[in-house]
Amino acid sequence: MLSLVTYLAGAASSPVRAGSPSEYVVTAVVLVAVWGAGRSLRLRRAYLEELKDRAARLERAHAADTRAARAEERSRIARELHDVVAHHVSVMTVQAAAARRVLASDPDLAREALSAIEHTGRLAMAEMRNIVGVLRTDTRADARAELGPQPGVRDLPSLVEQMREAGLPTRLLVEGEPVALPAGVDLAAYRLVQEGLTNSLRHAGAGAEAVVTVRYEPYELDVRVEDDGRGAAQEMELSSPPGHGLVGIRERVALYGGILNIGPLPGGGFEVRARLPLKDGQ
Repeated sequence: MLSLVTYLAGAASSPVRAGSPSEYVVTAVVLVAVWGAGRSLRLRRAYLEELKDRAARLERAHAADTRAARAEERSRIARELHDVVAHHVSVMTVQAAAARRVLASDPDLAREALSAIEHTGRLAMAEMRNIVGVLRTDTRADARAELGPQPGVRDLPSLVEQMREAGLPTRLLVEGEPVALPAGVDLAAYRLVQEGLTNSLRHAGAGAEAVVTVRYEPYELDVRVEDDGRGAAQEMELSSPPGHGLVGIRERVALYGGILNIGPLPGGGFEVRARLPLKDGQ
């Protein structure tokens, strides 16, 4: 554009008329065309640079999202594995200790305890296979057929019975009209009860009893595990940092917008309680 203006100014002020007006017009058109081509080239280069920069930003954002998703998946896997392994290993440890104490005096009772250990080990292996199976990338029909459903509230009676066999007297109370639960809430409720009973088995002390209460309310599921232990569980919770199991419970309850209470009861004993919202009463 500067060349065109200079040319026109020079042509208009020059005392020498070396060419016809048409020649000046042609020259001006050529200069305009060259200027337009240069401008278009600069704009195209700027546009391509912007596209490259945008693609780089999108790639970085995608990589960050992928890392966050992988971290969340690792956390979920660790939480599931901990819940399965910690519970079953705790039960097996208690049963093995009981078998050792009565091995000489009551071989039949010791054999029953060993059978219970074997059964508990098989349950642990089955649950771990389910968790690992979910992580498999193989989507063939036969692979999917190997995967069992995740545990839920429907499986609490067998969990309570397992705790009784392990030596912790446990009762299950179901209040309200049962409704179909979302899969995530169903699993979260089961894991909360599992962790709460495992905590009672480890720390409530000899002679303690546990009560599991599941209350269905119109817009809420109230799940509570209480024991009447005399201080062991309270001391464990208040004097040591929270373990992975309790952290996992907090994460699960927070994920579904619930309210969690963990701590000693006023009259003695310990409580793990969660109130999980249900959308539209389901």
